[in-house]
Amino acid sequence: MSNLNNLTAKEMSPLKSLDEWEEDVLKRYPDPETIATSKETTEYRNYEDPQRDTVREFYRLNHEFQTYEFVKEKRANYLQYNKKQMPVWEAFNFLNQLVDDSDPDTDLDQFQHLLQTSEAIRADGHPDWMVLAGLMHDMGKVLCLFGEPQWAVVGDTFPVGCAHSDKIVYPEFFAVNPDSQDERYNTKYGVYEPNCGLDNVLMSWGHDEYVYDMMKNYLPEPALYMLRYHSFYSQHRENSYNHLMNEHDHEMFKWVNLFNPYDLYSKNPTPPDWQKMRGYYEDLVSKYLPETLKF
Repeated sequence: MSNLNNLTAKEMSPLKSLDEWEEDVLKRYPDPETIATSKETTEYRNYEDPQRDTVREFYRLNHEFQTYEFVKEKRANYLQYNKKQMPVWEAFNFLNQLVDDSDPDTDLDQFQHLLQTSEAIRADGHPDWMVLAGLMHDMGKVLCLFGEPQWAVVGDTFPVGCAHSDKIVYPEFFAVNPDSQDERYNTKYGVYEPNCGLDNVLMSWGHDEYVYDMMKNYLPEPALYMLRYHSFYSQHRENSYNHLMNEHDHEMFKWVNLFNPYDLYSKNPTPPDWQKMRGYYEDLVSKYLPETLKF
C-alpha cells in the first residue's frame, strides 16, 4: 500500500466531477428506452473534450488500489458509523456540499438529482420503498467529505478476492493490482466457493456498499440489492459473475435492472418543486428511517 500513500491529492482525485464516470457508463451502455424525455441519451454528459482522459486515469487508480485488504480496511473504518451523526434532512444538506460546477448536464445539487430519480420511480407507480431507494442511493457519496478519494467512492464496482473479469471497464489496469499476483485471489473463485451468493462476496469499496450497509436495517431486500449493486455493471450488464451468484441473487437482480435506468436517465434541467412534494417525502422518510442517521 506504499504507492497509495505516495499519491498526491490531484492524482487521487482525477475527475472534474464525481458524476463524470456516469457519462462513461452511458457511452458503454446506452439505453434506447430512456426514462428522461428532455433530451436524447446521446446528448447526455456532453463535454467539449470527448477523450475523457480523466476517466481513464480514474480507473487506473481504482483498479490498482481496490484490493481485498483495502476493502476490509475501509469496511472496518467506516462501518462503525462513528464519523458523524445528523438528522436525515440535515444529511441531505451535508451531501449538497458535493455540488460541482463542471457537470454539463445539470446545475442542480445532489439532493435535487436524488429527487428527480425518486420522482421518476414514483411517477411509474413503483412501491414507496423503491422511491426511497431512489432518494437515498447516492447518499454514500458523503465518503468524499470524509476525505476519501474519488476512485474509492464512485466507479463501476466488482468483487475483490477473486480474478477480475475482462468485462470490467479498462481491465488492463488490473495488471498492477497486487491481488492479480496473489495466488489466494487471482483464480476464478479466489477465496469463494462456486455459487456461494453475493452476500458472501466482498465488493470493491464505494458509495454503493456504504449506503447499502447504512440502510440494511430499514429497507426491504429488493431495495437493498438496488443500493448495493447499481454500479455492478460487469454483472447486471455483462453477466460476468454468474459463477459466484446463487438463484436468489439472480431473482433479486431483476430489481437492480429495474432501478438502474431511473438513476442514469432521470436527470432533467428543470428542478423539482420541493414545496409541492415535501409532505410526501417527509412522511416517506419517517415511515422507514430513524430521525437521525449515523455516518
